[in-house]
Amino acid sequence: MSKSIFNAEKMYTYIRGFAAGANMPETTRALGFAREKHAGQFRKSGEPYIIHPLTMACNALSLGIRDDGIIAATLLHDVCEDCDVSLAELPVNETVKNAVRLLTFDVQDGETRETAKIRYYNAIAECREASITKIIDRCHNVSSMAGTFSEEKLRAYIEETRHFVLPLLKKAKARYPEYSDILFALKYHMVSVVDSIEAAMLVYRPKEPPVPDGKGGPK
Repeated sequence: MSKSIFNAEKMYTYIRGFAAGANMPETTRALGFAREKHAGQFRKSGEPYIIHPLTMACNALSLGIRDDGIIAATLLHDVCEDCDVSLAELPVNETVKNAVRLLTFDVQDGETRETAKIRYYNAIAECREASITKIIDRCHNVSSMAGTFSEEKLRAYIEETRHFVLPLLKKAKARYPEYSDILFALKYHMVSVVDSIEAAMLVYRPKEPPVPDGKGGPK
């Protein structure tokens, strides 16, 4: 079912046609570049990696986002981090390049991974394009992590979502009120998925085997 719904070629054609009709040059340039650079890469689910940014862009358009910079950023957000591409190589304007720069996670000298995350999310919060893109990114990732992540990775990802992404969303609602309704829909979806996965992990956690009491029977 997933393959029939999230068809890369159909999504690519839809975004290309939409961008051409809506005069979105950054999106048009980003689209082909993202497909070229992600070619041959796959997600943990086994899907071609390009499915991820294409789905994000389609989700953004379906929610009513028409900002050329945001749609272009959704398409390019992982290119520098995952494809060994420099910011200078991106075929887009400085606004989109800045968003991609902020969305590219790294751990700098002297930082722990946790302090790097704090710096990362604080910087994203200062940029409209990066904020909206990150929230859409997380929304798609939590939607596709069940059955792909280990339980340990699921718990860590859920914790990061609650600790960093939902506060980022709250800041974005305050700073960019024109996106308030869209952000509400994204928050509703993320929280519903995260809560459901947590509940499922609790219900289906394997029971510990009984411990012998030393008298030939379980305690």
